[in-house]
Amino acid sequence: MRILVIGAGAVGGYFGGRLAQAGRDVTFLVRPRRAAELRQNGLTILSPLGDWRLAAPQLATAENLDGTYDLILLSCKAYDLEAAMESFAAAVGPETTILPLLNGMRHIDALSARFSAEKVLGGLCMISATLSGDGVISHLNTTHGLTFGDLDGARSPRVAAVAELFAGVGFDARESVSVRQEMWEKWIFIAALAGATCLMRAAIGDIVAAGAGDIAAGLFDECALIAESNGFPPRQGHVEMTRQILTQHGSPMTASMLRDIEAGARIEADQILGDLLRRADGKAGEPMLLRIAYAHAKAYEARRQREA
Repeated sequence: MRILVIGAGAVGGYFGGRLAQAGRDVTFLVRPRRAAELRQNGLTILSPLGDWRLAAPQLATAENLDGTYDLILLSCKAYDLEAAMESFAAAVGPETTILPLLNGMRHIDALSARFSAEKVLGGLCMISATLSGDGVISHLNTTHGLTFGDLDGARSPRVAAVAELFAGVGFDARESVSVRQEMWEKWIFIAALAGATCLMRAAIGDIVAAGAGDIAAGLFDECALIAESNGFPPRQGHVEMTRQILTQHGSPMTASMLRDIEAGARIEADQILGDLLRRADGKAGEPMLLRIAYAHAKAYEARRQREA
């Protein structure tokens, strides 16, 4: 199967790199600047689970895509979705499967409208990785999971083919019959984590040390109620695990959104916080903490645009 990985950043570069390491036919669709960097330096992964370098990765740009692909692994930032769809549209054929790893849920509707719902799987990943200034991908811990499945809970031939393709690769690939539920659970977790750490400009342990652990937990409770009102109440195990993470003494955990703010970069405010807030139906009261966190993120965006 021909695999097209959209982007070669921290997420796409890691999972695409591991697929290439396992002998899969992988091409990275990248912008010209990243293409030049990869041609010069190769694709390098530094990880506690094993370093690896691909000296000459297969590369493409939107202008020179060669035919259609069997699987498109979409790992861009959610705010880049429209541009990404335009860039890989020529690679989508009758048998193409699209596996997105974006945050939130809004991208599912956009991809389905553009390419048809039958081509789009549900997907999420759990990994902490960064892309350094010299283009090296650093995997920061030992978690590198990728979950995929049909959004309606069935097991289509597309899912079976992806499961076979991912068998024995160098990351934890898992098929799920409840992938939409899992996507909602990840969404409300990262919304609470991003909302709390960005609002406080601090790691979870520092928030707890300031006596504000209940704010982080309360923010998660608001997010959980929104998920429930949309038909996806988080399972008890997820609730307990998330509340423990958000109130852990000494935890250095921050959201990637905070790291982006600290770097003066673009953030996924609308896709992670804003879209979740828009799905609140008022039945569980006003999600005030989420509203404040979203306003905080949007104020950062306004200032960033003004100072650009």
